[in-house]
Amino acid sequence: MSTTDDLCQEMQAWLAENWEPELSVRQWWQRMADGGWQFPTWPQGLGGRGLSAPDARAVTAEVVAAGALGPPFSLGQVMGGPVVIQQGNDEQRSRFLPALANGTEAWCQFFSEPEAGSDLAGLRTTAERDGDEWVVNGQKVWTSGALAAQRGMLVARTNGDVPKHRGLGYFIIDTDQPGVEIRPLRQMNGQAHFNEVFFTDARVGHENLLGGEGDGWAAAVATLAFERSGLSSRAPGLVMAPPGEKSGFLDRAAGELVARPVASGIGERAFRSSTEITGLARERAGTDDALLRQDLTRLKTQGQVANWSAQRARAEAKASQAPGPAANLAKLAGSNISRLARDLAPEVLGPEGMLAGPTAAHNGAVADMVLSQPASSIAGGTDEVQRNIIGERGLGLPKDVQVDRDMPFSDVPRSGQR
Repeated sequence: MSTTDDLCQEMQAWLAENWEPELSVRQWWQRMADGGWQFPTWPQGLGGRGLSAPDARAVTAEVVAAGALGPPFSLGQVMGGPVVIQQGNDEQRSRFLPALANGTEAWCQFFSEPEAGSDLAGLRTTAERDGDEWVVNGQKVWTSGALAAQRGMLVARTNGDVPKHRGLGYFIIDTDQPGVEIRPLRQMNGQAHFNEVFFTDARVGHENLLGGEGDGWAAAVATLAFERSGLSSRAPGLVMAPPGEKSGFLDRAAGELVARPVASGIGERAFRSSTEITGLARERAGTDDALLRQDLTRLKTQGQVANWSAQRARAEAKASQAPGPAANLAKLAGSNISRLARDLAPEVLGPEGMLAGPTAAHNGAVADMVLSQPASSIAGGTDEVQRNIIGERGLGLPKDVQVDRDMPFSDVPRSGQR
C-alpha cells in the first residue's frame, strides 16, 4: 500500500511528465482525469483513484506547488459528484462522473423555492411518473450558475400523501430543454449570480433518479453536507465558465488561467481581506487614526477566526468525521467579514468610494464590493440557516416545533391559508 509520501512523489513525477501550459483547459483536465488525479477520492477510472481525503489533499497540493492548473469547480464537482458516488448506483456513477471530472459539464442546484427556503422539505415542485420519465412542474429560486449549467440537482415532490420528508425524489435533470425557463435575478452590482427557474412539463428520465422514489431527503441532506465541507475546504481550482456561459474556458490555454482567482461572481474584484484594506488605508488615509486602526484590527481578527474555523472543518474531514458546525461558523464569519469590509473600505476612500467603473479608484472595486455584499449572505446558505444549524447541531438547542412533520403533505396549509 502506498504511503502519502509515495503518492506525492508519484504525483510530482506525473506532473513533471504531463503538465504543459500550452494545452487547452479541455485537454489538460481530460489528461488529469485519465490519470486519476483530478478528484483523487473519486472511484478509479472515473477521474480519481479512491484515495482517502488526507491523501487526496496532499497530492492536490502538489498540483498547486508545480504551478499547474487545478481542477474544475462548479456545484457539480463540489456536491453533485460526491452525492452521485454516495447515493447513486454503478450505472449512474459511470454515466455522470466522467463529464464532471473532465470539466465538460457544470451543474447547478434546484433546491430553494419561494415557499420553501429554510424549510426545504416543504417544497412544492412536483415530479409525476409518466412511464420511463418524470414530468416536473414548479419553481425554484436563488439558483446559482443556472445559465452556465448543463444539468441540475433537483429535489421534487413525488408523493403528496405522505409526510413531507418521505415524499421527495432527487433527480439529475437536463437544463437544456423547452420545459426549463431560467430567469436571471439582476443584482445591484449589475451581475446575475442568482436565477429563478420555472419548470413547465419538463422531463427527466427515471434512470436519473438517485436512490428510490421517496429517498430524496437523504440525498438532499448529503448534498448540503458536501456543500458545507466542500466550499470551506476545497483545493484551488478554476470556476468553469463566466456567468451565463457554458464551458467558457475549455478552449483557453491552461497556462493562461493558472493564476486566475477562483471567482464566485459575487464581487469578484472586492476588497475583502484585511491586507487589501490596510493597504488601501496606507495609500489614501494613512494609519495614524486610532479608530481606523481599531477597525482594521477587528477585520484582521475576524479573518483569523474564520481561518481557524475553516481549519477545524478540514481537520474534521481529515479525520473522516461527519461535517460539524465548523464549516457553518466559517461561512457565517465570511458574511460578517464582508459586512465589515463593506463599511470600512468606503470610509477609507471617502466620497470616491461611491464611484464605479474603470475610471474610479482601483477600477471601482470598492463600489463593486459594497453592491455585492448582500449576496454573500445568501449564497451557500443564508446567515439565518447557518445560525440555526450552529444552534441545533453545535450548541444542542431544541429545534423549532414542527406541527406538520408527521402530517400528509397534501394536508399541510400553504402560506396565507388557515
